[in-house]
Amino acid sequence: MSAVPDCRVEAAPVKGRGTATQVIHRFVRQSREAVDDGWMRAEVEAGDEGLAPVTQVTPEQARSILSRNDSPDIPFTWSINPYRGCEHGCIYCYARPTHSYLNLSPGLDFETQLVAKVNAAALLEEALCKPSHVCSPINIGSATDPYQPIEREWGITRSVLSVLERCQHPYTVITKGSGIERDLDLLAESAARGQACVTISLTTLDGRLARTLEPRAAAPFRRLETVRRLAQAGIPVGVNVAPIIPFLNEPEIEHLIAAAAEAGARSVHYTVVRLPWEVRPLFEEWLQHHVPDRAERILARIRELRGGQTYDADFRLRMKGEGVWAQLIQQRVRKAAARHGLDTTLPLLDVCSFRASALRRTSDAPQPQLSLFD
Repeated sequence: MSAVPDCRVEAAPVKGRGTATQVIHRFVRQSREAVDDGWMRAEVEAGDEGLAPVTQVTPEQARSILSRNDSPDIPFTWSINPYRGCEHGCIYCYARPTHSYLNLSPGLDFETQLVAKVNAAALLEEALCKPSHVCSPINIGSATDPYQPIEREWGITRSVLSVLERCQHPYTVITKGSGIERDLDLLAESAARGQACVTISLTTLDGRLARTLEPRAAAPFRRLETVRRLAQAGIPVGVNVAPIIPFLNEPEIEHLIAAAAEAGARSVHYTVVRLPWEVRPLFEEWLQHHVPDRAERILARIRELRGGQTYDADFRLRMKGEGVWAQLIQQRVRKAAARHGLDTTLPLLDVCSFRASALRRTSDAPQPQLSLFD
């Protein structure tokens, strides 16, 4: 794996954002040396509201909406991401480097320069009607949160769920946004047929830590309430304790699983923090800003989990890590799950009831031949 350019002006933290830094992405063609003269930093620290980064959303007519997954460590074949970028601003997000393909920074741009795939529902209908489509649960939210704040205005995730509900296609959703509660009607209908399940990501129970680690995501107590409401609606819901970060949220593993069980979760899953490409310098900067006394200790343990590296892309190891500490984390999760009667696998969803014919619009149906004498 080639080195990532580390050219950036380190900006002071901004309230409500995971990072204020525009880290240079790995595809940049020009090399520039950034110089911080102190003026911008002083103004930001002074709290000038005019400098607060504003979220901008660009509508996009996407060319395709279903992404195929061939990675053996990911439990789904198809995925849908209604948006590009994510306003939640989680500093550890492994999807940040995807903004590089847009020639945008995986730093501040990833959480402020967003793209809305406005034709997602139409593209999905077209894809599902193809004779070549093989029904398999579709994951919604693998590289962007489908219920980030802008979903309130754009409603693209709901339009996608409406298509899947209409043709009875199975799907899974992963989110840390409580906005999913607005779609309880669609989710409950699909779940009643055994065709939907939801996973809520829960990183910490510490509200103060959550506000800096994942600043625009739902608060921890609110996510647990969402688990409770989904469970009460009869929707299979699990909790993803992710990412586990040594010496930061790792001490909370047992408490997180207990809280999930109390809220009504049926299953629990986990991943260990991974820092691909531009995520590493952003995360290191975050550590220096927020937990400087633990920064080196956290990074040292991450390297122990990754065979001496900050990141290892090996499919066998990237989600869980390796070595004695990875084994210890796995044992802790499994024992806590067993203690509370939680599964560690996702439920099987019905793939036999899918009806592509339900998506054919009236305008697409063959019209009767007119008589010559009409």
